[in-house]
Amino acid sequence: MQEVFNKYINYLEAERNASHYTVRNYTHDLLDFFSFIKSKKISSLNEVDRHMIRDYLSHLMKQGIVKASIARKLSAIRSFYRYLLREEMVSTSPVALTSSPKLDKRLPSFLTPEETIKLLEAPDLSTPQGQRDRAIIELLYASGLRVSELVSLDLGQVNLDTDEIRVWGKGAKERMVLMGKPAAMALSAYLSQGRPKLLGEKKTSALFVSRYGKRLVERRVQRILEKYTRVAGISKRVHPHTLRHTFATHLLDGGADLRVVQELLGHANLSSTQIYTHVTKSRARKVYLSAHPLAQEKDSTCPTTQEKNNKQ
Repeated sequence: MQEVFNKYINYLEAERNASHYTVRNYTHDLLDFFSFIKSKKISSLNEVDRHMIRDYLSHLMKQGIVKASIARKLSAIRSFYRYLLREEMVSTSPVALTSSPKLDKRLPSFLTPEETIKLLEAPDLSTPQGQRDRAIIELLYASGLRVSELVSLDLGQVNLDTDEIRVWGKGAKERMVLMGKPAAMALSAYLSQGRPKLLGEKKTSALFVSRYGKRLVERRVQRILEKYTRVAGISKRVHPHTLRHTFATHLLDGGADLRVVQELLGHANLSSTQIYTHVTKSRARKVYLSAHPLAQEKDSTCPTTQEKNNKQ
C-alpha cells in the first residue's frame, strides 16, 4: 500500500503539476484514510467497498470533523481511486457512487475600507521587518494573491515598471496579476531597503524573506497578519484569505465586471467568483435608492402615508 501511495504522489507532482498545497493536503488525507482501513484489518485496497467508505465518513463525523474537511478528504480518496483504475490496480472504485456531504453556504469574511487602511498602516516602516510586512499586506490586498502564491514568488516574477506580477497558481496555471501604486511603492521600498538588511550576506531568489534570510512560509505570513490585526485594533479574525476576499469584494463594490475579477483571482470556474456577489448587496442597495424615483427614503416630494393621513 505504501508503494502505491508513493507512486500516486509522484503522479500528482510530475504529471498533474499539482501545487505543494494540494500534494500536502492529499498526503495528509490519504494517510488518515489508510490508518482507518488498517484499523479494520484491511490489507488490500481491493478489499475496500462502499460500506467501508460510509463507515469512514461516519467515523469522521463522530470526530467532529467539519463538512468541508470531510468533502476534501472524500475528494482525495476519489482522485486516488481514479488513478488506481487508470493503472488497473483495482477493478472498481468504492467512492464512485458516494456523494460528498452538502456544504453549508457561508459568506466570505472581508474587511471594510476603513479596517483595510488601519491594517495597512499598522507596520512600523522604520524597521526592515515593518517594510516587508507592509509590502506583504499591500500586495495581498492589491492583487488578491493566495498566500501559497505569495510565499513562492521570486524576484524575477515582479515587474515594477508595469506594476505586474507573473504568478503560477493552482494546477501550475500561469496568470498575470496587477498591483496599484501604493503596493508597488511599498514593494519597491522593501526591495531597496528592507530586503537587503534581512538578507545580509545570504543569497536567495525568494521575494519575501525572514530575518534569517530564508524564504517566508505560509504560517509566518498568518502570524504577521495576526500581529497587525491586534495592533490595528480590528476585532475580526484576519488571515491571508481574508485579504483575498476583501480584494474581490471591494472590486465588485467598485463596479468591476465579475469575469474580470474571476481572471484576477485565477478561478477556473465563474461559480467560485459568484459567491462575492452576495456580499456586495450594500452597493446594489445604494444604486437602487439613488436611481429609483420612488425609492428615496426621505424624499420631501413624496409624502409618507402618515402625512397623507394627517392631511385628511
